[in-house]
Amino acid sequence: MDITEKNFKEKVIKKSNEKPILVDFWAEWCGPCRSLTPVLEKLSEERSDFILAKVDVEKHGKLAGEYEVMSIPSVKLFKGGSIIAEFIGSKSEAEVNAFLDKNL
Repeated sequence: MDITEKNFKEKVIKKSNEKPILVDFWAEWCGPCRSLTPVLEKLSEERSDFILAKVDVEKHGKLAGEYEVMSIPSVKLFKGGSIIAEFIGSKSEAEVNAFLDKNL
């Protein structure tokens, strides 16, 4: 699910009261982002305990600034309208699964 400034509050903040939302802040030119994206997409298809959302920081820099994204990929887990956990950089499938298991 692609997220914009216009729909962030509804699609991430409000929706995270129903189900955790994992937000991937990324950019097309970012090599580590390109290696992390397939991992996140695979896990979002295999697992039913979170929803994956993506924010292109080039198009939506205001959101990146608001959520203090200093480096990408930056992945933030929202639950109950707040960030409950996050990580920066590319991770393996096992590492992302461990992150999700620990925080969901």
